[in-house]
Amino acid sequence: MPARDAGGGSGVFRGRPLRIAVSVAAALTLVVTGVAWRGIDSLRSSLATVGGLTLGDGRDGALDILLVGTDSRTDAHGNPLSQRELDALRAGEEVANNTDTIILVRVPLDGTSATAISIPRDTYVEVPDIGMSKINAAFGATKETERLRLVEAGESDAAAEKAATQAGREALVESVVDLTGVTVDHYAEVGLLGFVLLTDAVGGVDVCLNNPVDEPLSGANFPAGEQTLDGADALSFVRQRHDLPRGDLDRIVRQQVFMASLVQKVLSAKTLSNPSKLNQLSAAVQRSVVLDSDWDILDLATRMQDLAGGAVQFSTIPVQDLNAMTDYGESVVQVDPEEVRRFVADLVDPGSGDDGSQPTTSAAPEVDAGTITVDVANAGGVGGLASRVAAVLVGDGFVEGGVGNHTGRAVDESTVFAADPESDQARAVAEALGGLATAADPSLDADTVRVVLTADYAGPGTDANVTSVASGSDLVSAGATPTSVPAAPPIDAGSAGPRCVN
Repeated sequence: MPARDAGGGSGVFRGRPLRIAVSVAAALTLVVTGVAWRGIDSLRSSLATVGGLTLGDGRDGALDILLVGTDSRTDAHGNPLSQRELDALRAGEEVANNTDTIILVRVPLDGTSATAISIPRDTYVEVPDIGMSKINAAFGATKETERLRLVEAGESDAAAEKAATQAGREALVESVVDLTGVTVDHYAEVGLLGFVLLTDAVGGVDVCLNNPVDEPLSGANFPAGEQTLDGADALSFVRQRHDLPRGDLDRIVRQQVFMASLVQKVLSAKTLSNPSKLNQLSAAVQRSVVLDSDWDILDLATRMQDLAGGAVQFSTIPVQDLNAMTDYGESVVQVDPEEVRRFVADLVDPGSGDDGSQPTTSAAPEVDAGTITVDVANAGGVGGLASRVAAVLVGDGFVEGGVGNHTGRAVDESTVFAADPESDQARAVAEALGGLATAADPSLDADTVRVVLTADYAGPGTDANVTSVASGSDLVSAGATPTSVPAAPPIDAGSAGPRCVN
């Protein structure tokens, strides 16, 4: 197991620059914030819209909003970008139609907290009329297939492009519906240009990195710590995929913290009281955002303003294997659609997606902690978490084993693995960490257990002030009691300052 604990395992990547447009949720908030409610009618008439999509009506208990970031080299109205704008994107000249950011926002109808759920771009799913494919290709592959068919049938290039784009959007919506089990009620889309324009309109956005980065494929070259990025640098920040401990999952975390920071920045007094910035925001939205034609802009404003108060939290669908391979050698992200549907359903109706497994809730057995060796692996996005949890266990008398990043198959929830998951050893460790679930791993010795920590972990050791110590040493804590430390805060738009990430 690697000695370094940076927040996750490694990924497999293609050797080409990646294109991504993020901050779709923030862009939607800017639609109304940018005009400060004074030019709604004008904004309505100038926004790009799309009709004819198969959308729902919230009957599944939530308003489900599909937010899509595309790598398009056109604006929202289909106009080609200028060379100066293309240069600002640092995205190369290659024309592509992938949707590299896919986020489903679930807004429960009962008014409880909403969740923005990221879907990794390489998630391997069933795409209508195509078969199994990466979900980010559902739009582009369908569009190109339909465009060629229409051109061969005698349609003009313009008519074929328009109809093919519609078919691509519909295929993406259907793919998301099939994967998540929801009825998508509204659709919104933003391209690369919109990301840069929106970021620059607010004077840059604050981010924080755990470590310095220098990755030439994305253009990401930043020091560690807090910093403010302009649009072009911000695009590199969220595009980077190489040299990240968890590959695309770490990139998703960057997207999420950046969206939260952007929303917080745009809704600050310095932005809202500045007429010049408001005009920039309004112009950026008009050039970059595409909405479904059935969505009233006032309703949009009401729904998305909650982002500012932290009422929307960010999450990611459960993943089985980040490094899966197809039978023809393509790297994909493997998921279990049934597991994904249970996860999404549980966000509206807790317990509705329960598969029968239960965390350990019985009292901890009487065992000698000094006879149990505990390996701790970090499969979440919080840097240093495995080291802090290992320190807590050492303080409780357990023997420290291997500590580092999780490199095996993806784990759905924080779990204690043991040769016998019902053993006193497994139950003792599970209870020491707040009642974690237990599972079998026949490869482990009887006196060794392995803890795998995922993003849901909220037990002892989540406080960043708890530091790691060697086996047998006293626990070092800066003013925190390991058994009663608070959980790490979720990613949302109500936090004070940017969250530091990989």
